[in-house]
Amino acid sequence: MAWRLSAADVSGFKFLLSLAIMYGLMTMLAYSVVHMKFIKPLGIDAPLDRFSEARAVEHVRILSKEIDGRQEGRPGLQEAAHYIKGQLEMTKERAGSHIRVDVEETIVNGSFNMMFLGYSITLAYRNHTNIVTRMSSADSLDTDPSLLLNGHFDSPLGSPGAGDCGSCVASMLEVARLTVDSGWVPPRPIVFLFNGAEELFMLGSHGFMKTHKWHDTVGAFINVEASGTGGLDLVCQSGPGSWPSHVYAQSAVYPMAHSAAQDVFPVIPGDTDYRIFSQDYGNIPGLDIIFLLDGYFYHTSYDTMERLLPGSIQARGENLFSLIKAFTNSSKLQNTHDRESFATTSNEYTDEQAIFFDYLTWFMIFYSRRVAVVLHSIPVAIFLSVPFILCLLYSGLRSWFAIFCDFTRGMLFHFAGIILAIIFPILFSILRLLFSGHAMSWFAHPYLAFMMFVPCSLVGLLTPRIVWSCFPLSQDVSDLKTSREALSNEARFWGAFGFYAILTLAYLVAGLSGGFLTFFVSASMLAAWPSFCFSVKYFGCHSLRSTVFYIIPLIPCLTYCVYFGGFLAQFLIEKMGMMGAIPPPYGYFLPDIIVAAIIGVAMGWCVGPLIPICGHWLARSSIFQLLLHLTVLALALSSQFFPYSTDAPKRVVFQHTFLTADGNQVVDSSYDFSVVDSNSLAFVFKYAPEVANELHVSSEFSFEAATLSRRETWMALFPVSFLFSRSLKFPTQSDGILKQYKYFPHLSVYKQHTISSKGSRRVHLEFSLGSLEEVWVTVLNITGPLSNWSFADNVLPAPETLDGGPPSYICRLSGASHENWTFWLEASSSEDLRVEVAVLDQKLVGGAKKLKSLFPDWVDVTAYSSFMSSYVF
Repeated sequence: MAWRLSAADVSGFKFLLSLAIMYGLMTMLAYSVVHMKFIKPLGIDAPLDRFSEARAVEHVRILSKEIDGRQEGRPGLQEAAHYIKGQLEMTKERAGSHIRVDVEETIVNGSFNMMFLGYSITLAYRNHTNIVTRMSSADSLDTDPSLLLNGHFDSPLGSPGAGDCGSCVASMLEVARLTVDSGWVPPRPIVFLFNGAEELFMLGSHGFMKTHKWHDTVGAFINVEASGTGGLDLVCQSGPGSWPSHVYAQSAVYPMAHSAAQDVFPVIPGDTDYRIFSQDYGNIPGLDIIFLLDGYFYHTSYDTMERLLPGSIQARGENLFSLIKAFTNSSKLQNTHDRESFATTSNEYTDEQAIFFDYLTWFMIFYSRRVAVVLHSIPVAIFLSVPFILCLLYSGLRSWFAIFCDFTRGMLFHFAGIILAIIFPILFSILRLLFSGHAMSWFAHPYLAFMMFVPCSLVGLLTPRIVWSCFPLSQDVSDLKTSREALSNEARFWGAFGFYAILTLAYLVAGLSGGFLTFFVSASMLAAWPSFCFSVKYFGCHSLRSTVFYIIPLIPCLTYCVYFGGFLAQFLIEKMGMMGAIPPPYGYFLPDIIVAAIIGVAMGWCVGPLIPICGHWLARSSIFQLLLHLTVLALALSSQFFPYSTDAPKRVVFQHTFLTADGNQVVDSSYDFSVVDSNSLAFVFKYAPEVANELHVSSEFSFEAATLSRRETWMALFPVSFLFSRSLKFPTQSDGILKQYKYFPHLSVYKQHTISSKGSRRVHLEFSLGSLEEVWVTVLNITGPLSNWSFADNVLPAPETLDGGPPSYICRLSGASHENWTFWLEASSSEDLRVEVAVLDQKLVGGAKKLKSLFPDWVDVTAYSSFMSSYVF
């Protein structure tokens, strides 16, 4: 049977095709912006008074390729410190008499409590290296307020760290050189902090804030970080106050900032040095600027210099140099004493969080929260006022109450469309997974997610438009010289406008900073409505020309929504590979549900404003059929795609576990495996048969029959281990480790117990790391009647309860494995104190090396050895 289309259907398909072309062009523009296609990197021979990406990349090459590993416990970390210091010394030698350059290598030690990933922990560290340089005018004083520029040069386990954070260090070195070679003299000092222990939970920055002589002079800071290898160098956090973001808005060459990022950032597992400077130990105004694109390679062995996105470091460098000039010229830059003594709460740029966002990195829009209170309330006031205005214009022929009822109906219908635009993709994602062998098929192919979820999301948006005619208007059309269609357009438009207006106000009342997006939408709709009404007088309601006149004023807003929504979806797709494995059955569905929901929300931003008027052309059964067919086709095709590749690797954690006793005995040995996304280890074994064969895993493998690895086995990674689920344990031989090491980590009493007059006893302990060579961290888990200890200024953290066990206190030790740790624990009673120890050593021995090499190249394996022992005192 032939599929016959009416003239209206043909017009609808033409309109749909036109919209597809329009959004396609917007997407191409957004893609070029996000991937820095419009920025030309400068070469190695660029003028010395310009920032050069090529010169910075040369630093990245040395740090990530020539130096073998910048992890704590490995010699490469100290090599990196020597290289950075050497580059700064060369910069100092080129400095003229007008500028003073001081270079220092400092060793930091300390101990403190913190919350990380929602868990309480104590961190004790020693002998971590920071490289600090201060650039100032020749006549500057040591007490002058300074700007701090911070980045870390250590790398996470198993990663070359080209993006995280070799790119940060390289940018800072090039900016330091540029400061000297450009001939510019900073009016206030600039302190460059190259800290060597960020990956161990911000230890380097803590050491600087607690011990360095210049920490009290810091009046503002810029923290550069990387959660990817380039793209948008986004301001993810700003504060306290709005002064830092205001400086950024005025001075950034390529502004990349959304105040909404501060609403999203707390949800992402992880943290940066920003919290040390701005929240925990400094209350210093500052910016947290982070590379966000290509998070596939973040904390993996694929984070190499070849993955860096061209143009990203160039944009970062030019922004940093401009920001440095702006901050050091600002009268608001004050040292700690002046900031505490003379802080003025009445200044609009120091006492509140601002609203700010860039438009495609071309320019920045910034306004204070006080302005936002007025500005973001205007759309709601307009929405409530329009019924009265229309009533007056029609000299009482129209009832304001009937108009308001129709507007409310329009708002509810639009809200229903937005909800359905989210629900439909979620339902289709669940349906696909019921018939698919694996989740996250879109992970290595993000376009699949848009192909699967955009058409069905559009169906959801349009569904309320179909049933609109089933509900009568509150106004009596017969008494008015206006058609029902005109009144319906009016009700749908103002209803959608009211929805975005109320959402904007809700953001504001909730204290969030992302309301600028819905405000932009509602403001653009206000411009589009008069254009549409004007065109209707000439072309009529049912003319495509009138619809075009409605769309044209919305194009800048829609382009921004595509840019913002597309980037957010891409960012989350990349992060789904490391967000943690939730236990089945829900964990299997969760990543697909999250991505489907986000694309649905983005569709509400990008297409929602068009629906009140354009829905007339799109809400047709023939178009619905086409969209549903496209959805089903995309769902079917997606199942044929493998979720991972070398450009989007799956993350596997491999721990060679040794249970030891008496410092030289191995009681037990095993291989422990875990993953951090929804495709379980069974998926890995299925598609990595060499690994399965080595572990003697049969094709009928099931978790029910396997030996699960208990959470405490992963104590060396606490609290990151809480991202793991259904880890597996395989027994293995321990012969290789006995050949590698003569002594294992051991905890012993080095001094007789002391008992106080109140009955508490103090146990004096010494901890030796034995002959281990590349220790990254040691974790102590202490249970029993612990009442005090020698860590963190004798302050215990909040106790943690692991898997229903007794309350325990967790302490991480790092630094200088050749030295023993001495400390004391105090018990409030004679009951035993139990101390469990886990030491993470980066060396693999025996069959573990071979087993790691058997994994295919689409798997990134973080592998290490863990030495565990238990003691009772």
